Amino acid sequence: MLARFLTFLILMTLMLGASGTLMPSFGAQAKDPIPMFELDRIIDLALERNPAISGARSVIEQNEGRRTKAGAYPNPQITAQFADATIRTARTGARAVENGVILEQTVEWPGMREARKDAAAAGLTGATFSLDEAKLNLVAEVKGTFYELLLAERTVDLLQQNLEIVQEVARIVRARVRSGEGPQFEAVKAEVEVLKAKQEMTKAKNVVRVKLVGLDTLTSGALGPRYQVQGDFRSLRDRLDPEQMAAKDLSQHPILKRQGKLVEQAEFTVTKERKARVPDVTLFGGYSTQIETRSVVAGITLPTPIWYQQQGHIAEALGTQRKEEAELIRAQNDLGRAINQHAREAETAQDQILVYEEGLLKQAQEALRIAQLSFRQGASSLLDVLDAQRVQRQITVDYNQARFDLSLALTRFERALGGPL
Repeated sequence: MLARFLTFLILMTLMLGASGTLMPSFGAQAKDPIPMFELDRIIDLALERNPAISGARSVIEQNEGRRTKAGAYPNPQITAQFADATIRTARTGARAVENGVILEQTVEWPGMREARKDAAAAGLTGATFSLDEAKLNLVAEVKGTFYELLLAERTVDLLQQNLEIVQEVARIVRARVRSGEGPQFEAVKAEVEVLKAKQEMTKAKNVVRVKLVGLDTLTSGALGPRYQVQGDFRSLRDRLDPEQMAAKDLSQHPILKRQGKLVEQAEFTVTKERKARVPDVTLFGGYSTQIETRSVVAGITLPTPIWYQQQGHIAEALGTQRKEEAELIRAQNDLGRAINQHAREAETAQDQILVYEEGLLKQAQEALRIAQLSFRQGASSLLDVLDAQRVQRQITVDYNQARFDLSLALTRFERALGGPL
């Protein structure tokens, strides 16, 4: 009994030791779950980490520095001089140290100074609107790439179904050929269809990988090398009226607000250059100690604009102002055209979706089902099944494309509108 008990104890010890050794290995082999991201989360990550947003923020910092520089007063200038002087006479020469200090301060004309500060303030506000514009463009780019990824994944799913159908048909054909019910060339044709379906599947999967990398790039790698997305295409509840949408007030659009501030900045720059026709004055004062004399000096330095009165600077500033005003008008026209165009694109895509959903999808699926059933029963040929399958696949592809077109049109419409619907 004692020997059996010792043997049993040794075996249990070995088993526990082995299990303790194997369990960490099993856990080490377990793969981490693939993270899942929704569109809103991807947009948040892009806004946090995309370099375009960091670049727009750096422009704000630059304009803050320009505003500080524009409001700074000119620094005073101190001039000190020392000299070792000698008085030469017929009998002897006396030596003494001469010295003097002069303080200079440039005084700007208030009108020019205020115009320069106003121009810098307008530039800072315009940079803030540029940040809003960068966010608007980035959100639209993320949404567009997200919907492109959804379309690629829908294509993979559709091709997977197509591959399964073709493989099933190929199995039936091979069985008929082996039993002598069908010719050999039908088996060859079926195998060719299987190979073509596998090639299309490989290409579609590569497209998905490319879209995954593109979406991850917009977040600066925040999504990681392996991830999945969750979501669906957009839908349109109410029809859009292009004329009514084009007539909406776009004054709060980030592009127009930014361009409006550029026009305002150019106007202040013109005012500054005109005020600069009256030059700044420099006040100075000091004292000087010389041999046997001591003096206090004071005065004013006033440049005399005889040959040049800022004509070139004023003309340049006026040209910049007209250019910015033209850019503002062009931006307004472009936004109005984009709103009208994308609204019509959304309506066209919505009409196509309704055609597919109201019967075309079901009819194509039913035709494929009947063709498969007839082929299994020997009432139809391989070509009939392949034709029905191609029609059903093409209709589904066009349906997914229409849904993608609607999502993309609504995304671009919101960007032209300046915000969500």
